Amino acid sequence: MARIHLVEHAPGAPGLRLMGLGPNLRPTRGLLKLRRLLNKHAFWAKGRSRQQLRRMLQGSPVVVSLWRGKRMVGFGRASSDGIYRAVLWDVVVAGDLQGRGLGRRVVEALLASPKLREVERVYLMTTNSNGFYEQMGFRAVSSQQLLIRKQ
Repeated sequence: MARIHLVEHAPGAPGLRLMGLGPNLRPTRGLLKLRRLLNKHAFWAKGRSRQQLRRMLQGSPVVVSLWRGKRMVGFGRASSDGIYRAVLWDVVVAGDLQGRGLGRRVVEALLASPKLREVERVYLMTTNSNGFYEQMGFRAVSSQQLLIRKQ
């Protein structure tokens, strides 16, 4: 298998968001590749437009991506106040590469970022990956309820 490169983007991922940069700051049409990855491997993120992805990235202080050559094969982002709370968002790995530790690499890189490293509690929401996140130390919490307000 070709080497997998982890890219830890600057806050707001300006290189990826504005110029489509990938590993080694090379042009890769990264925004298009992010859109493809989400459309194919993240049922919750299908149909996001390029403009929506740009806004999403701009508002994300922690962003990582995984690349196999010029193919984006993993992605994750997080938001945080830097001390009390953080939330992991949009953690995804291409289906054909799941089970090889790539999701763990994405989550570990997010948690190791300076913005999340000292946070008291890290939240995430998942529909069908409880087992994966439990292996990484996350636990279901029955004392809290997930509430949603849709626009």
